[in-house]
Amino acid sequence: MRKGLFTGKTTEEAIQEGLKQLKTSLNRVKVEIIEEEKKGILFGIGSKDAKVEISIIDDPVMEANEFLQNVFQALGSEYDVERADGEDGITLNIVGNDLGILIGRRGATLDALQYLLNIVANRYTDKPERFTLDAENFRSRRKKTLQQLSSRIALQVIKTKKSVTLEPMTSLERKIIHMHLQDHPKVKTTSEGEDPKRYVIISLK
Repeated sequence: MRKGLFTGKTTEEAIQEGLKQLKTSLNRVKVEIIEEEKKGILFGIGSKDAKVEISIIDDPVMEANEFLQNVFQALGSEYDVERADGEDGITLNIVGNDLGILIGRRGATLDALQYLLNIVANRYTDKPERFTLDAENFRSRRKKTLQQLSSRIALQVIKTKKSVTLEPMTSLERKIIHMHLQDHPKVKTTSEGEDPKRYVIISLK
């Protein structure tokens, strides 16, 4: 349920009832007072309950943060989340100790969480946001590692004149290698195989 009509003896009681049923907080909703409470005369004769309409505000960033907090709670851990806005969307960087469980092998868990986060955060909005999920800047460090790797392999290919097949990678990691070597004068890159075992081949032009 994303909105509804709620009643209470007072406006405040009606709002609290609505927040309880919608399972949300006041800073995440829009409240419209339909009818204010009316006090009756003797013994409450003629009294009238308050009625409000409460709608949950579609906010992808708040949905994203709530998703992450639920994940952290399930893990029994506490982390901070730093936000950075850029041309490619919003980056949420998780900061804390023992982040290995969130990153996973070569970022596999982080990629899965990012995929789910984008679905959950944008499920109710007509203006979806693009989120990148990071942890202690793992992605920038991984990008640098892959760029260095592809440069070394390119030199190897030029020296031996033999193509080199890299291990399977995610689409994002393959893109990093393709972009890094796209203007190389002597080598080229291609992707082959089927996900999740799709891989990059570096060969002479």
